[in-house]
Amino acid sequence: MGVVFLIAAAFIAVGSELAEYGYELLVAVPVVLAFIIGGNSINDYVDRDVDKFAHPERPVPSGRVPAETALYIGGGALGFAIILSFLLPNYTSTAIVIAACLFIVVYELLLKQRGFIGNITIGVLTGMVFLLGGAVVGNVECCYAIASMIILISLGREIGLDIKDMDGDVGRTTLPMKIGKRNAAILAALFFVAAVLASIYPILQGDVSYLYGIIIIADLLIALTAYSVFKDLDRFQTLVIVSMFMSAIAFVFGAVSI
Repeated sequence: MGVVFLIAAAFIAVGSELAEYGYELLVAVPVVLAFIIGGNSINDYVDRDVDKFAHPERPVPSGRVPAETALYIGGGALGFAIILSFLLPNYTSTAIVIAACLFIVVYELLLKQRGFIGNITIGVLTGMVFLLGGAVVGNVECCYAIASMIILISLGREIGLDIKDMDGDVGRTTLPMKIGKRNAAILAALFFVAAVLASIYPILQGDVSYLYGIIIIADLLIALTAYSVFKDLDRFQTLVIVSMFMSAIAFVFGAVSI
């Protein structure tokens, strides 16, 4: 998903000129892949005890990968992402990668157990891939709207998942635990509503083609996701992912010159 969002963001930023940025994407793609590998590996290390009960099939708790190996892979992959980021075309791109690597480490070691601040961190990290996609082609400003939209959707997703996993969460103090499931669901829904409102901004700016009109499909999916956080958490994660992809597709269509 990260690589797809990266390329989508680059297209949103420069449109049909994307083919001129082959080198930049050739560097950025492995940076994103290394970040994903690093983040997942550190997560497996940090959650090794919890996963013995919650996800015993994962590599570390199942014994297929020693915990220390997961840690080394995680640190090495994040380090590789940072080193490779210095080959990106501008300081903004490098700064985004370094910030993302720092955020994921701080999240795993400190913020994951702290509830809402951890949700915010994951939301920002999800949106940062769109900022990186815009930055590597020198037009990060064009990706502010889609990044904001994805951050808001991600915040709603993280709260919704905490509601769903509330009974099985161990060693964490999540937002639903603090304010209750219903209040947390209301807050999640508000973030989804804010995402729909953010989708209007490019229209007001007048910098998208009429093809951006398919954003209405994404907005309807986001509204359905907001409803599901109250009524159907089993479908919630799927709806969130589809909403994110549809939002990205709408912005890509909006960048097409007619």
